[in-house]
Amino acid sequence: MTSLEFTDQVQKISYSLRPVAMNLTRDADDAKDLVQETLLKALLNKDKFKAGTNLKAWLYTIMRNTFINNYNKITKRNSNIDTTEYFQYFNTDENYITHNGAQSDFVVTDINEAIAHLGHEYRTPFMMYYIGYKYQEIAEKLQIPIGTVKNRIHIARKDLKDALKVYAPGA
Repeated sequence: MTSLEFTDQVQKISYSLRPVAMNLTRDADDAKDLVQETLLKALLNKDKFKAGTNLKAWLYTIMRNTFINNYNKITKRNSNIDTTEYFQYFNTDENYITHNGAQSDFVVTDINEAIAHLGHEYRTPFMMYYIGYKYQEIAEKLQIPIGTVKNRIHIARKDLKDALKVYAPGA
């Protein structure tokens, strides 16, 4: 199928996409945008279409997947968690309230010392994870298997928890 034939068939089928898009979005402008985005993706990926298969079904699949992806983006962006009920419990334990900076200085010093006492093979992956690296990124940078990375981080956490148990009353 040539590009011209493909484009011609897509254009003929595009009129049947509009009612389905309207049914998905329930908004005329969003439906037009969805059809337009579907047609753009179809034309950009025409090499992935296999001649002899159902072009209309292929376009409907593209439209449905595009709608789902857009919906997921919107809901993730707009999901707000009401944390007001949690703030009433935030740092209310008397063991964590400091009236001067001395106690918090001791805590920070103890944490830094506990991290320094970790073996290098545990400290490095733990600190990389702490500053925001993903497991896979750590594994690639250190050139070790991802299972080893997870294990070393787990052991580092366990050792730190044991070293700092004085700050976790009742645990």
